[in-house]
Amino acid sequence: MTQEEQNPETDNAEEHNAESPASGENLERLSFEEALSQLEAIVDQLERGDVSLDRAIDAYSLGMALKGHCQARLEEARLKVEQINLPEEGGSVSTKPFDTR
Repeated sequence: MTQEEQNPETDNAEEHNAESPASGENLERLSFEEALSQLEAIVDQLERGDVSLDRAIDAYSLGMALKGHCQARLEEARLKVEQINLPEEGGSVSTKPFDTR
């Protein structure tokens, strides 16, 4: 009996951890920090090279989705930090960076 046959959960545990936000709905519920943590775990797993090609492709796909989620969250934060200046008498809309002082 091989080691995988003796403990099949070992391989599945890593796969499950890397793929926990399987749907877009679950992905949207993740905070930036949670998504970044999962993305870092996927990168570590892929860099170690201890996954099959099929799992590496799945992990890469999930990683790209997590990257997009993180980028969207960062953009939302940037827009919240910027102050939007709307001119009273027409003209163009401008933004003013958040003052950290």
